[in-house]
This record gives sequence, structure tokens and C-alpha cells, in this order.
Amino acid sequence: MPFRRRPNPMMDESPLDFEISIQFYNSEDQHPDIARLDRFASQKPASPSPQPPADIPPDLLSLWHQHAGVLWENGRHKDSCRAFIFEIYDFMSLHKIATYDDTLVDKLVDHFRNSGNRNSTINRKLSALYRLLRKAVGSGQIPRLPIYVRLRERNSRVRFLTPEEEALMFRTIAEHNPHHELLCRFLIDTGARIGEALALKWNDVLGNIATFWITKSGKSRSVPRTTRAAEAIELARQFGGSGPFSTISYPNFKYNWNRARKLNHFDNDPHMVPHILRHTCASRLVQAGIDLRRVQSFLGHQTIQMTLRYAHLATNDLDQCAVALDAINNAGKTRPPAAPSATGRTPRKPAPKQARRAHRAGPGKEAAARQCRTA
Repeated sequence: MPFRRRPNPMMDESPLDFEISIQFYNSEDQHPDIARLDRFASQKPASPSPQPPADIPPDLLSLWHQHAGVLWENGRHKDSCRAFIFEIYDFMSLHKIATYDDTLVDKLVDHFRNSGNRNSTINRKLSALYRLLRKAVGSGQIPRLPIYVRLRERNSRVRFLTPEEEALMFRTIAEHNPHHELLCRFLIDTGARIGEALALKWNDVLGNIATFWITKSGKSRSVPRTTRAAEAIELARQFGGSGPFSTISYPNFKYNWNRARKLNHFDNDPHMVPHILRHTCASRLVQAGIDLRRVQSFLGHQTIQMTLRYAHLATNDLDQCAVALDAINNAGKTRPPAAPSATGRTPRKPAPKQARRAHRAGPGKEAAARQCRTA
């Protein structure tokens, strides 16, 4: 079949052909695409794609990315909180939980306990969650904060170094890295956290005082230096840096500590960690008779409850209690007991002569006799 070119009436200039061209343009048979576009323009605009209901709150990952930079400073604490939030997010995704209510908190507590977490660990995980949700409530992203009663934490065993263990660990650490041994000396005599000591600058050490500006509570703290701590800082100048211990990497220090721990056969002691140096400082202060309020200020504890963990070490304050009880017991032994009467009852001590006479005289005569005596 030969190819036949379809005429283009729009190119014809005659009036009759022009009318035909208009009919040709409006014809749906000849121009289905144009007609379909005209029908689409006359129709109502299509509804937008369905959006999720407004009452469904954002997930934890979205809240973390929005508010983590405001709520937490970069550091180990923020990394720990991030791990807690992601663990809770995985739990909510696994159980298809999308709301932040009291039921979620109960399920999380049950899940963490079944996983072997202690109450103190559960409190820290839920504390990170609550801090994030409190920000979301203030931003209007969730309606309310779920109810949570902080779990009661048991006082864990306080482990501190004996002078023999201290000398053994410090000597082994110094053999591998002398700078790390100077850090240990400073930590055990100031009670500072490792992060506080690593962030210490040379300008923060003035005279006999060391000031920690970067602390866990966010409040600065100044403590006096012992002779050994002052010597450690002076010897640390040879290692350079912006501070006495600024060139020390925490992973390297922890590796050296674990190496000394293994060489000295402390592998089975879970409390033999670098934080034991802070416990040792607090324990020695309490044993020396320093009151707990001063120990709290020295260590930078936010509440006195944190310092009370070391109160049982202040045994000297309780010696007076035993002395008082011994005095009472000894006094009871030297006093002879009263002989029982025939009826089996202990006889009463006779009243004084003046009291017996006033009792026989009656209340009125007793008052008159009292006035005569005073006259």
C-alpha cells in the first residue's frame, strides 16, 4: 500500500478550508491527545498523595538527629546516650511500637531486666530517653511525657586500692609508658575523672590549685594538689601538649591499664578499672575523718547520696557509740538489783518525808505549808 501523506489543512489559506481546519482541530478522532489534554484541564485537580496521620509521633532516630546536638556535647557521654537511644529504637521497631506512653516504659523495664541489666543501668538508659522526649514535648512533637518512677539502685561494692596494689599497678604501668603513670598519680590524689584530667590545660593549674572546667555535671571545680600530684604535673611538661595530659589517648591508656591488670593477676576482679583511682581517693578521704560534705565538694558529686556510698568507711565516728553503750552496760552491772517482795513484785522506793507529810495535810494545807517554808 503506497504511503499517503495526510494533508495539513492549517496551511491552506482558503476560507472554506479554514472552517474545515477548525472542525479538524476540535475533532477527537483526528486529535485524541489534544482532546485528552482538554478533558484533563477541565477536571478538578487530583488530591495529593496520602500523608501519614498527624497523631503519629516521629520515631526516635528522627528525634535524635533533630535534638542530639542541642542536648548533648560531643564526647563519651553522648556516645553512650546514642547507643541507648538506638537500642530502644530497635526494640520499638521489633515490637512495632510507635507511641511513647506508660506501656512502652513498662515493656522497656521488663526487657532490660530480662537482658540482665541492673537498675542503675536501666535508669541511665531511660534517663537518656526521657531527656530526648522532654525536648520533643517542648517542641510540640509528642503530646505528653510518659510516667516513670526511677528504680531503686542498690549500693554496689566500693572497691579501692590498697597501698600494695597501688604500688604494683603503678610500677607496671610506668614500665610501658611513664606518662600514663604520672596520670595515675594525679588521678588518685585529686579524685578527678579521666576526662577531666585529659582536658586540663596549663592555665588551669595556678599555684597549688587545679581547676577542672570540663566536668560531668557541667560545673567547674577547683581542688588543691598534693605534693605527689604537683610533682606529676611538673614531670608531665616534658611530654608537651596544651596540658599536662592532653597528649594521652584514652584508648591507649586503658590498653596499658588492662595490660598491667593482666600481668598483676587482677583479671577476675571486675572492679579493677581505671575509675578505681577515683574510688580510692574518696575512700582515703573518708577514712582520714574528712566529713562527707567536704568529700562531696572535692569529688564534684551533684548529690550527697553519691558520696554516702563511702560513709561506711568512716568507722572512727562510730567508736563513740560503742563507748557509750559500754558505759551504760557497766553501770547496770555495778548497781545491785532490788529484792522482790513476798508477792513477787519489786518494792517501790519510799517517798521523801516532806512529800508524805504534804500528802496527809491535803492540797490546801500543802500550799500553806509551802508558803511558810518560803517565808
